[in-house]
Amino acid sequence: MAPLSFEEMWSRIIACDSNYDGLFYTAVKTTRIYCRPSCRSRKPKKVNVEFYLHMNEAEKAGYRACKRCRPESQHSPNVGVVRQVKAFLIQQHKQKLELRDIADHVGLSAFHLERLFKQETAVTPRVFLEQIRIDRAAHLLLHTEMSNLDICYETGFYSPSSFYKAFRQVKGSSPSEYRKMVKPLQEDITQ
Repeated sequence: MAPLSFEEMWSRIIACDSNYDGLFYTAVKTTRIYCRPSCRSRKPKKVNVEFYLHMNEAEKAGYRACKRCRPESQHSPNVGVVRQVKAFLIQQHKQKLELRDIADHVGLSAFHLERLFKQETAVTPRVFLEQIRIDRAAHLLLHTEMSNLDICYETGFYSPSSFYKAFRQVKGSSPSEYRKMVKPLQEDITQ
């Protein structure tokens, strides 16, 4: 799996994003507890957070499972397949992927995979992949000076028009507007 940056993982726990459940775990140094990204418990201070890709790594480091989100339990036998698909999509988000490519990776039919994935996550693999790309684009807009066109191709979009359309649908603004609006707010917070 291509590693997510600390900032990307932090933004996912602030958003309580269940799409990243099972892909990484949040450990809080002060409480010695680890959670899923979607945990609804009070958010810790950023300086008190560590991230682990596997819960056994968190446990080896001396953390115990959260009793609220229960990261050690799998609520469905399909969770493993969905976790595998999510990891594949994060790792391969720059590639041009068809549903059959994703299904072949996990050994399922495209129809079955789409139905199973949507049942577990409420979105299709295509929507999940687009969200990964948009999240990555937003991160690059705020933390680099890359042009919108460079970000478009860096995040796996193959046409600027599809990038701009998807970005506007998810973030409510164009990439340029997003950079102008959010970057100053983020700089104020960090000062």
